[in-house]
Amino acid sequence: MNTASLSLRRPAALGLLLLALAGSGCSIFHRHRHEPPPAAVAPPPAAPLPPTAARDLADVMADVLKLQPDQTGKVRQILSETVAEVNAARQQHPAQSPELTAALTRINTASEGKLRQVLGTAKYKELQAKRPQIQAEMQRR
Repeated sequence: MNTASLSLRRPAALGLLLLALAGSGCSIFHRHRHEPPPAAVAPPPAAPLPPTAARDLADVMADVLKLQPDQTGKVRQILSETVAEVNAARQQHPAQSPELTAALTRINTASEGKLRQVLGTAKYKELQAKRPQIQAEMQRR
C-alpha cells in the first residue's frame, strides 16, 4: 500500500464510522432523543384590581381637575366599569398574551372616549396634561 491510497481511505473510513455510530443507538449522537420536551409553564395571572382603585382614582381626578359633583359621580361609574372589564379580561386571557393586550387596549380606548364625553374637551385636555400629577398622587395613596 502506498501513502496516497491510505490517505484516501481514511476519510472514507471515518465517514463510514460516523454513519455507523449515528445510525446506531450511540448516546453521543442521540443524547436528547428520549427526554420529554420541556413543559410550557403559563405565567401566573395578574392580580385583580381592587374595586376601591376606581373610587380612589375618581377622587384624585376630582381634586386635581376640580370636577363638579355630578362629573365626579360619572367618572367614578366609568372607572368602576373599567376596573370590572379589566379584571374580567385578566381572568379570560393568559398574562402577557396578545389577546389580553388587545382586550386591554379596547377597554382603555372605550374608557377614554367615555371620559372625554363626560369631562368635555377642556377638562379632558387638562386631564391629559395633569396625568403625571394624578399618577403621582395615586402612588402616595
